[in-house]
Amino acid sequence: MGKGDIRTKRGKIRNNSYGATRPRKKKKVHKIEKNQEKDNK
Repeated sequence: MGKGDIRTKRGKIRNNSYGATRPRKKKKVHKIEKNQEKDNK
């Protein structure tokens, strides 16, 4: 169990893979308020 074990998080990082142990990060969505949209125009 370690870098060579693909089922562990460290092993997935070393193998450049994702799965249940190492899920992908979700992208953040930037919300623009209505007041800021009017100021930019």
